Amino acid sequence: MEEPWLVAGLGNPGPDYAETRHNAGAIVVHRLAARFGGRLRKVRFVPVLAADVRHGDVPLVLATSTTFMNVSGPGFASLASKRGIPVERVIACHDEIDLAFGSLRIKRGGSTAGHHGLDSMVEAFRSSDFSRVRIGIGRPRGGRHQNVDFLLDRFSKREREEFDVVIEEAADAVLSLPTDGLQATQDRFNRTASP
Repeated sequence: MEEPWLVAGLGNPGPDYAETRHNAGAIVVHRLAARFGGRLRKVRFVPVLAADVRHGDVPLVLATSTTFMNVSGPGFASLASKRGIPVERVIACHDEIDLAFGSLRIKRGGSTAGHHGLDSMVEAFRSSDFSRVRIGIGRPRGGRHQNVDFLLDRFSKREREEFDVVIEEAADAVLSLPTDGLQATQDRFNRTASP
């Protein structure tokens, strides 16, 4: 039987944050759970919600955190440890302010580019060697000092339609990583939208 993979959707818990830009990663995990008819449930003694689903022969553990994103790493690392999933079979889905809105990039390891959710994961796993599905949300027009408000904003109606397409592609990219590998997934899904 295939070994399980952990898909960690980064985001903040609760309805106030559910549809914000910063929750792009968690939205991907919810979309995958809906596709497979999985239900995210509390995990005993671990601050995550998780659902077990299967993509062909590959078991996937879909997870979101019940703590704030900046401290979500330990929960994901505990779940991985509990389920015997090494860091090489962890996929983090997250928003990326340094990518133009509508872009999608798949990579493994490397810098966190100051993303505090990724910082927390790197620290908790003691490794940066997990895959990332990076969802471009663009930057606020007014410059860096507006980042926080921008991240916690909801999308405009026009943006929402485009964002939905990217979320579907991000979900497809997650499923491609265990079956097709990193290079093929990058070749198929990496795309840069014009700012």
